[in-house]
Amino acid sequence: MPFFRASLAYALFVALAASPAIGSGVPTASKTAHAPARHHKKAKSHKLHGQQAIEPARVKEIQQALIRQHYLTGEANSKWDATTIAAMQKLQADQGWQTKLMPDSRALKMLGLGPDYSGAINAKGSSFADPPPVTTIPPPQAEGFAAAAGVSR
Repeated sequence: MPFFRASLAYALFVALAASPAIGSGVPTASKTAHAPARHHKKAKSHKLHGQQAIEPARVKEIQQALIRQHYLTGEANSKWDATTIAAMQKLQADQGWQTKLMPDSRALKMLGLGPDYSGAINAKGSSFADPPPVTTIPPPQAEGFAAAAGVSR
């Protein structure tokens, strides 16, 4: 009888231990389980930034300046071709500047093709008019300016 009781106790123990895994509906790990699926992010489309090409009119200006500086021979054809690139690289290399970016802003300035600041506010001989004389400001407005500035009249 003790053997029967021990067997019954053992069977009951196994049944109770197995019942939560069987009846719970919770998946259990198995030896053949697959690795979790990896979600790949979609690659973002590559956006091009900055100027992608030089306008033909600007190419002609650059070529004419390179011809004046004896870095290019012949006529300006408004095409950014291998001859023009080689001339610009030679100009930049002669100055000790990089030759990868074409054209370098320093090279354009050297060729006289840089930005025009002649009309800037602080440029000598700018086209901006002098401010009007103080006597032309209406008295109420002048008093307001003086009060805002903390100046007593």
